[in-house]
Amino acid sequence: MLFADDVVLLASSAHDLQRSLDRFAAMCELAGMRISTSKSEAMVLNWKKVECLFRVKEETLPQVEEVKYLGVLFMSEGRMEQEIYRWIGATSAVMRTLHRSVVVKRELSQKAKLSIYRSIFVPTLTYGHELWVMTERTRSRVQAAEMSFLRRVAGLSLRDRLRGSAIREELGVESLFLRVERSR
Repeated sequence: MLFADDVVLLASSAHDLQRSLDRFAAMCELAGMRISTSKSEAMVLNWKKVECLFRVKEETLPQVEEVKYLGVLFMSEGRMEQEIYRWIGATSAVMRTLHRSVVVKRELSQKAKLSIYRSIFVPTLTYGHELWVMTERTRSRVQAAEMSFLRRVAGLSLRDRLRGSAIREELGVESLFLRVERSR
């Protein structure tokens, strides 16, 4: 093996992480590989800023405040609002495009529209939800994005003044938050 990518080491203390990093570097060396310190970074997840120096051999890894891994942005403070809002925006853009070209078609049944909801909307919006820290504001924005699409599926608008629970019941769809909570 000439190279490997995207390795994440996690530990509950700086001491344990340094020990894991040393072991990992030793195992890499035994396999004929080396850790590229120019491409490696360290991040401490904590509510307040904490500086920890991690070393590979004699080189210190730079400590960063945010890391993008597998398409999800992790922030050192553990906050995920920006990431959740980014997913809401991406999902809304996808659904607007689908709505204009597919969902708006009258010949498309409600069942087919709900299939789009389940197969595209839900997975797109909830990507990385296992890491979400839900604040009331975040919950409200996710729910607004969900209800916007469900209203379109039901052929309703905000002017119809129907509660989200009534729309979900009519469509036979459970709350997105129930799915997220159960999945966690």
